[in-house]
Amino acid sequence: MTDSIATAIGDAVSYLTEHPDEAAYTDSPATATLEKGLKVTVVGSEGESLLTDMPTSVGGANSAPSAGWMMRAAVAACEATLIAMRAAQQGVSLSSVEVTVDSKSDDRGILGIDSSVPAGPASVRVRVKVSGEAADSDIKSVVEWAHEHCPVSDTVRRAIPMELDVG
Repeated sequence: MTDSIATAIGDAVSYLTEHPDEAAYTDSPATATLEKGLKVTVVGSEGESLLTDMPTSVGGANSAPSAGWMMRAAVAACEATLIAMRAAQQGVSLSSVEVTVDSKSDDRGILGIDSSVPAGPASVRVRVKVSGEAADSDIKSVVEWAHEHCPVSDTVRRAIPMELDVG
């Protein structure tokens, strides 16, 4: 499995190095539809789907994870994936990877109680536990590289332009 990952990444790097004009693209959209109460269904162009809901404390039914939890889950999943990809590229054998992401938030922001409090988290923490048959320095290097190159983590830590079209 690790060899096939390393081969696929190597092929992609070679191709995109030779064809840099094909490296940039528009990501597939996610379309959210409010269903009932605060329950939301999100679908993608390839049939992907997920549900979100909010806790009962703010009027939701607590029937699915919140969008904020999904954001943390996306960071955790992306970091774990990039760790596996980089380890395969570097020939570092890993036996386990666990990524836990939490954040510190203040509900006064999302509820509009205090305009000086941001609506989103004030901070995000990524904790990684990895074991494998490699030197600690090699494992640490893989994890640090993965964290720096994870597109979801990059989106969270870097201010990027966001447009709003209402229509």
